[in-house]
Amino acid sequence: MKIMAGNSNLPLARAIAGYLELPLTEASVRRFADEEVFVEIHENVRGEDVFVVQSTSFPTNDNLMELLICIDALRRASAARITAVVPYFGYARQDRKPGPRTPISAKLVANLMTTAGADRVLAVDLHAGQIQGFFDIPTDNLFAAPVMAADILARNGDAGLMVVSPDVGGVVRARALAKRLNNAPLSIVDKRRDKPGQSEVMNIIGDVKGRTCILIDDIIDSGGTLCNAAQALLDAGAESVTAYISHGVLSGAAVSRVNNSALKELVITDTILPTEATQASDKIRILTIAPLIGEAMRRIADESSVSSLFD
Repeated sequence: MKIMAGNSNLPLARAIAGYLELPLTEASVRRFADEEVFVEIHENVRGEDVFVVQSTSFPTNDNLMELLICIDALRRASAARITAVVPYFGYARQDRKPGPRTPISAKLVANLMTTAGADRVLAVDLHAGQIQGFFDIPTDNLFAAPVMAADILARNGDAGLMVVSPDVGGVVRARALAKRLNNAPLSIVDKRRDKPGQSEVMNIIGDVKGRTCILIDDIIDSGGTLCNAAQALLDAGAESVTAYISHGVLSGAAVSRVNNSALKELVITDTILPTEATQASDKIRILTIAPLIGEAMRRIADESSVSSLFD
């Protein structure tokens, strides 16, 4: 078993390697003067079970090309099996046609990874579960919920907790977390915009008065909806609102928006390398999921059950 890392999230790759007590495979992943990606592996991988750790986060296209070229280099070096470990799967939000003449880019990326030579994929909290079906190779979708639930219970206990989905589409994810929090009650934020350009109207489904609300979602990008939902919950009588998000994309002014919001705290995992602004924020805390990914990789290498991680 060997672990190779791209440049998108080296601290996470090193943490995974540390958990597994293995060194990272010696390799160069660099750019030519015109920004072409060049990969060179400096040790023998023939017949090895190799895991390539690379999030396809910002800059998404550069990191995706790095992953594809790493996979191709390993295939041409005769690796026995190549697993693409993609903690954050870019393009996952383009999993369907929202209108006429639009692409399903998540399927395209799945095809690219398969064609490059990946034998299986390991991801964390895919935006939509059906993306697993876009791949014609085995795909494991890990959940950050166990890590989040342990952190929530350690900091708050289970008294007065209420899990909140920021939209109707996230109810399944919220229900799964609520179950882990000793069957905490569930609430939903129903947001509506009657006309383009008008502000969203937030309706709270469920009684949140006096509750410690836990907002749960897979991605925070601009942060606008999440911050508005937090304010709506407090206006409805919630005692406090903390958000737990798997992937902290946090583009543009998102960090500033979170800092100035009604959120008590935003907790994200390290699937995406945090920016300096994210690390400097007093309201944002980062949970590591290196042990979760590392244990899944060990089980894949040993041909044992990955799903039992979540029992």
